[in-house]
Amino acid sequence: MGPDRPALVLGIETSCDETAAAVVSGAREVKAERLLSQLAEHAPYGGIVPEIAARAHLDHLDRLIAEAMAEAAIGYPELAAVAATGGPGLIGGVIVGVMAAKAIAAVAGVPFIAVNHLEGHALTARFTDRLAFPYLVLLVSGGHCQLLGIEGVGRYRRYGTTIDDAVGEAFDKTAKMLGLGYPGGPEIERLAEAGDPARFALPRPMKGRPGCDFSFSGLKTAVRHAIAGLGGAERLGPRERADIAASLQEAIVESVADRTANGISAFAADHPRAEALVVAGGVAANTRLRAELATLAAGRGFRLIAPPARLCTDNAVMIAWAGIERLAAGLVDGLDFAPRPRWPLDAGAPPVPFAGVKA
Repeated sequence: MGPDRPALVLGIETSCDETAAAVVSGAREVKAERLLSQLAEHAPYGGIVPEIAARAHLDHLDRLIAEAMAEAAIGYPELAAVAATGGPGLIGGVIVGVMAAKAIAAVAGVPFIAVNHLEGHALTARFTDRLAFPYLVLLVSGGHCQLLGIEGVGRYRRYGTTIDDAVGEAFDKTAKMLGLGYPGGPEIERLAEAGDPARFALPRPMKGRPGCDFSFSGLKTAVRHAIAGLGGAERLGPRERADIAASLQEAIVESVADRTANGISAFAADHPRAEALVVAGGVAANTRLRAELATLAAGRGFRLIAPPARLCTDNAVMIAWAGIERLAAGLVDGLDFAPRPRWPLDAGAPPVPFAGVKA
């Protein structure tokens, strides 16, 4: 790229069950994007099967990259860099994306950038809303549930994380218990619209406790017991299913809001001038959660920023943008980078052992 042309970065995302490639410019333009969902392949199993996911990435990634580059109408040597999710994620899929990115970078003679998947989510609001540092991110998805202070590119502080399961896991497992489709979050939200959120006295995990950590394992157990108390899933009628969905959703919303309130307090103490709460990840699409977080943020003098739903779920645009941010900061990687199934965004944060908390 010349000095008068914004850098173009190819982003590759293969950390879970989406195969994606995108070309994004430093001027915040999506030049091309391709995304292939694997929902149909995994739906019969009620969850992600790592071997199936890795095989799908192998089968489709090269084609999606070629299509994205053709739509962007550039050659590989014209790229400023190639960025790929280097972790965390299902290691088979991560390896597929990283190896493809390394091969392109080596042949084209451009830098390779390994992007932490969480960093992709964390920096998306800078792409969509030109958000300045610092800000607080609530990352809620099937695999992650964290509160992160975003202080700069490569400078992240973890305020809270789940001690067991992520919030999306609770949605998915409850949906499976109710015989609903996968992924469970949208199915539970749809069903909850007709339900009574007060019918079942489900716990609000960690609510009222100090700190910002989350826990959802006990909530799943409570839902299982509630279903068993009604004679099992096969005995549930439409009303019971809707009420369970609504009760679960409300318990999750209250729990997440409580932990996020603590996170805002801790973050504001460290950054008195900060004023933005960003919600990202697949569960960020839940309208009930967004509404509660907007009310919470406004009451604390913060504004809630929620990127478009398509950029909250896994995508290559966020990986390409994170690559642009890292490239501008001089943060590139060697071709000896090793894909990582686990990769905490805040390397200095202490590990959170399972505390055996009863929800």
